[in-house]
Amino acid sequence: MSKKISIFPTYRSYMKRISRTVWILSLVSFFTDLASEMLYPVMPIYLKEIGFSILLIGILEGIAEAVAGLSKGYFGKLSDQYARRLPFIKSGYSLSAISKPMLALSTIPIWVFFARTIDRIGKGIRTGARDALLSDEATPASKGQIFGLHRAMDTLGAVIGPMVAIWFLGKFPHQYTTLFYLAFIPGVLAVASLFILKEKKRSVQPPTKKIKLLSFLSYWNESPGTYRKLVIGLLAFAVINSSDVFLLLKMKDEGFTDTHVIGIYIFYNLVYAVAAFPLGVAGDRIGLKKVLIGGIFLFGIVYSGMSMAKSQSTFLILFALYGIYAAATEGISKAWISNVVKPSDTATAIGTYTGLQSICALIASSFAGLLWYKLGATSLFLFSGIGALGIILYFFTVPEMPNKK
Repeated sequence: MSKKISIFPTYRSYMKRISRTVWILSLVSFFTDLASEMLYPVMPIYLKEIGFSILLIGILEGIAEAVAGLSKGYFGKLSDQYARRLPFIKSGYSLSAISKPMLALSTIPIWVFFARTIDRIGKGIRTGARDALLSDEATPASKGQIFGLHRAMDTLGAVIGPMVAIWFLGKFPHQYTTLFYLAFIPGVLAVASLFILKEKKRSVQPPTKKIKLLSFLSYWNESPGTYRKLVIGLLAFAVINSSDVFLLLKMKDEGFTDTHVIGIYIFYNLVYAVAAFPLGVAGDRIGLKKVLIGGIFLFGIVYSGMSMAKSQSTFLILFALYGIYAAATEGISKAWISNVVKPSDTATAIGTYTGLQSICALIASSFAGLLWYKLGATSLFLFSGIGALGIILYFFTVPEMPNKK
């Protein structure tokens, strides 16, 4: 009898290979995202209630994301230079946890801006170091499943968080400040979980020169050619990939209620959480490049479909595909990057990419808003859908692993 071969084998054997460190980091991300996503759906409503205009909300979020983007590269380089991971991970998650109750202490715009910036700086401090530690716990043949599991747990928090917020505000309408205090609880659990981790000692010479905010950009010229080619493609994709808010706004334009919109957002995250680990395993077995290209193909289908979507069933199908797209790209891209750079440069490499990605995302959303305003939603979605085809063609030219000399 011939044996049946599948790219999705029994996952019990894969779970056994995942280290305690990876499980703890995944749990930490779950608690942190649960806390953040408890506030995400209500933040614009809260800010408008305390007197923020739409313009001021946009400026607040734009500056906060830009700060996060720059800090990811800077702190990623610091983590590599000092060969330390946990101090950056602990301090980053701690700042994000503290920022939640800070929002409840005052409604003064400058204080709200400060609290949001603290949260984003926390994300910037921890991102490169955390992803480097995840990479350290994997081999080139298991990067997909490690990053896939982490993304699955992180996104599971994005499923439960909004559900908690909807339940709480249904019971206690307009009690936003209480919700901010409640969000502090999973944040504390995340930070507490980190204190059972231990870091392996690495011998390294501390840097002789002071590392400046934009020092990480020098890595671009020092990095392998495969890394540069890969990141150019990922950043080009980021430029045509506007905020998920525009997908939700499309539903609002078609007459769906706030409950439907939030419900579809939760559904999308649930699909993402369920698909992330299996697709990570698939990436390890058939190639990270193939899974990433498949994900971008689904993105193109979703955005092209959004230009014509009208019915609830169509939106459900498109958001299900969108969840699979996210699972096939976000963790996979970091796994691929970590495979083409030296282990000692992983935090810098991922920090540089995610930092530049944040800036591209800001450009993408600004351009998308302008395109929607000038030419309508259909033009925006068709532009991104067709653009995805060009990105796919480019990725066929990127080698999955560096060429051996």
